[in-house]
Amino acid sequence: MARISGIDLPKNKRGEVGLTYIYGIGKSRAREILDKAGIDYDTHVQDWDDDQLTAIRNVISEGFKVEGELRSEIQLNIKRLMDIGCYRGIRHRSGLPLRGQRTKNNSRTRKGKRKTVANKKKATK
Repeated sequence: MARISGIDLPKNKRGEVGLTYIYGIGKSRAREILDKAGIDYDTHVQDWDDDQLTAIRNVISEGFKVEGELRSEIQLNIKRLMDIGCYRGIRHRSGLPLRGQRTKNNSRTRKGKRKTVANKKKATK
């Protein structure tokens, strides 16, 4: 079982795909890591030997932020935006989309479940 950065990689997948199970590693970065480690993309995770695993771990630890370190950095960046009160920070704070999307019809993912607003009652004489 290949374990890298606290993640158990699926052993029946190709190396290029298996590495993408780590947060912060996509397809292009996985290819870059395998190139630096000198491993073929098509080699399955279960076929990696200990030397190859060590090489992959070294490449990842030297060059990339992944998993918890990356998540905490992203959270700190969002907190900084909220603290300085810029437009993106305000949108984060109020839970609205921040990249220019419309909010009249869509954006249910950011806004959450619909909150019905009742009509104003007519006063009786």
